[in-house]
Amino acid sequence: MDLFEKDQYYMRLAIDEAMKAQTLGEVPIGAIIVRNDQVIARAHNLRETTQNAVTHAELSAIQDACQEIGSWRLEDTTLYVTLEPCPMCAGAILQSRIPRVIYAARDPKGGCVDTLYRLLNDPRFNHECDVVEGVLADECGEMLTAFFRAIRERKKQAKKEAAQQVE
Repeated sequence: MDLFEKDQYYMRLAIDEAMKAQTLGEVPIGAIIVRNDQVIARAHNLRETTQNAVTHAELSAIQDACQEIGSWRLEDTTLYVTLEPCPMCAGAILQSRIPRVIYAARDPKGGCVDTLYRLLNDPRFNHECDVVEGVLADECGEMLTAFFRAIRERKKQAKKEAAQQVE
């Protein structure tokens, strides 16, 4: 299996995690951390479930990976995530020394790998990452678009029903 095929394989595992988040009513974002061709951590968003702002998929996966290998340094790992990391997650990626990050879809409102900032490739930090963008981007982007479309539709329907009750 070549590197591109491996990246797709592991991104599909991250998508599986994103689907778990979606079944919980969470934004469908999933993350996988791989070391020596073995998944050492997998996680999905739990922000709504936990009502905790830091339970992003990437942070949970990083925490689990550190525990799995017994070190805060994840120097020989790769992170796969379905959406471009936010500034908080990008900071954790840098702090944990993850050398390679693969993400699917860009985040126009919060992405800090390529979209709004390039935190993972800023030479002023003591660590930089190799970044691959766009692995299964269409699939992940469609999942996110459908999720938010459904939320907007539910809100629209609730507003319509509330207006009808007033009449």
